[in-house]
Amino acid sequence: MAVVVSGALVPGFVLVLSWLMPSLTPPDLQFGVRIPAARRQEAVIADQLRSYRRWLAAWGAAVLAAGCALVLAVGDRNGGAAVAAALLPALAALAVTLAGYVRARRVILAAKRAGGWYDGLRQGVAADTSLRTGPRPFPWLWALPPVLLTAATAVIGAVRYDAMPQRLPMHFGGDGTVDRFAEKSFAAAFTPVLSQLGLTVLILAVVWAVQRGRADLDPARPATSAARHRRYVVRLGAALLVMAASVDLSMLLAALKIWSGARTVPPVPLLAPVVFGLAVVTVVAVRTGQGGTRLRGGAADGTDGAAEPDTGLVHADDDRHWRAGGTVYVNRQDPAMLVPKRFGIGWTVNLGNPRAVLLLALVAALVVVLSLAG
Repeated sequence: MAVVVSGALVPGFVLVLSWLMPSLTPPDLQFGVRIPAARRQEAVIADQLRSYRRWLAAWGAAVLAAGCALVLAVGDRNGGAAVAAALLPALAALAVTLAGYVRARRVILAAKRAGGWYDGLRQGVAADTSLRTGPRPFPWLWALPPVLLTAATAVIGAVRYDAMPQRLPMHFGGDGTVDRFAEKSFAAAFTPVLSQLGLTVLILAVVWAVQRGRADLDPARPATSAARHRRYVVRLGAALLVMAASVDLSMLLAALKIWSGARTVPPVPLLAPVVFGLAVVTVVAVRTGQGGTRLRGGAADGTDGAAEPDTGLVHADDDRHWRAGGTVYVNRQDPAMLVPKRFGIGWTVNLGNPRAVLLLALVAALVVVLSLAG
């Protein structure tokens, strides 16, 4: 069942989100290309949106068909075949999305340069310094569930340690049958707790950082976009903490099975909390849009923001800082560690900032350590 979910439903989920993504990004970012407001109705943009979605429909259908065929071919087998059936369709869906995005971006970027879309315009950058001097209070109420779940798992493990079997199941195949054991030890028994701790600390740090991070504000109406950004950060931060709690709950359920020496684990009950957490993040992301662009209103005084006068400025043309098809941000003059993505929801690291590179390396090292421990 878990293989079926990964082989068919996961790539379908990725493709649906990819279909929606152009509608979730700010209007002055079209497929990662910064454009002035006066150019939002250019025919090339509408043409590339249709082309991108036709690409997703055609290649996405092929990916789903191949994923279903792979699932049927693998069946209930474990090992490398099951892992391939779980991962390859999802990776293929991501590759299809990235290829379609890069194709559309290249055409729009060429039209922008050929047409001189920024010629004669007053460019500007708006900053909300109060994100650092007066950030929103950290959402500790939303942070309590993942923290308490991690603590509860540690306490339960400590209480049950002496009664645990001498050989603990450490890995389960696609059908839920254990395929690897380890001798009982502190490291083996508390691997789920360490995984919970790493995930919880990472998400708490991300939520804290983005509340103080640089916002991508519209210089034409900075106050309105700043208020929307604050609402966006609060909602998405809460959703991420719900996701952390959901994954921690799944890890607790898995830990109980490991500590009891179970030889089989039904995958669906373990995956259900994770699916719930993903659903919460997805709904919040779709309702808010990147940076809060889909939120109504947003003026600092609580009005709809329409009364804020247009400054006459357009967002600075900063495409040069986005490399690898507009997916990687490199700007040594920008002190921000995390910046809003140009295509998608959430944030990415500034690879021009040494601290951000170090953070990325630490996260990658944590993932490797937890993978080896599991």
